[in-house]
Amino acid sequence: MTEGFKYAILASGSTGNATYIETDTHKILVDAGFTGKKLGELMDSIGRSLSDVDTLLLTHEHSDHIKGAGVLARKYPQLQIYANVDTWDVMMTRELIGKVPEEQRHIFEMGKTLTFGDIDVESFGVSHDAVAPQFYKFMKDDKSFVILTDTGYVSDRMEGVIENADAYIMESNHDVEMLRVNEWYTWRTKQRILSDRGHLSNEDGALAALDVIGNKTKHIFLGHRSQHNNLRELAHLTMETELQLHDVDTRTVQVHDTSHEIASPLFDI
Repeated sequence: MTEGFKYAILASGSTGNATYIETDTHKILVDAGFTGKKLGELMDSIGRSLSDVDTLLLTHEHSDHIKGAGVLARKYPQLQIYANVDTWDVMMTRELIGKVPEEQRHIFEMGKTLTFGDIDVESFGVSHDAVAPQFYKFMKDDKSFVILTDTGYVSDRMEGVIENADAYIMESNHDVEMLRVNEWYTWRTKQRILSDRGHLSNEDGALAALDVIGNKTKHIFLGHRSQHNNLRELAHLTMETELQLHDVDTRTVQVHDTSHEIASPLFDI
């Protein structure tokens, strides 16, 4: 058995999100916020195939996280899809992903840990304007990887779950000033994004990272960056500056940008 596991951020941003996790026994997607065609292209770009994916974990019902879930379920009958009860209820009641065969639908309750072959996955709730949003921590061979986006703040409870992971996707959604002066966003939309049930700003994401990183942490990926209210360089500079101001060596803890349309390489953890 191979020690540790592999992961790639297929894409992350306001237009769509998907992350790939690979072990010897399982090929897992977290979210499927693109068309089936685009997800296939993203997987092909890292030398992997959607036809080999056996598990899809969904975080919440917003379209940039579930857009392709129903298509994948119907095309790949081996795919087992997990979400909590409330998320399943809203997805099926509102017909957000179309028909998904009952045998492919499974429950992953918030705050629980499930084992998928050789990897453990812990779910944890976040504060976002969805019915019951949750994200995930992956654990194998004393290695861990955390996905945390789509939250208005990071509570002490969340920090306790995700502290000292080897790698993080940490939300850096917007620059507060860029959002405030954006002429195309209504005041109501701005208020939603800035609220405790919205998204982490660059600064808030950096401060959250400082609260949870530890001596094991080697990688921070900047996730869910807005195309309208942020700049890649600004998000990166904010995270690196905050880390350096608190004596974190950014040669040891590397900061990585993510793209809304181009996959990262496969990383070993």
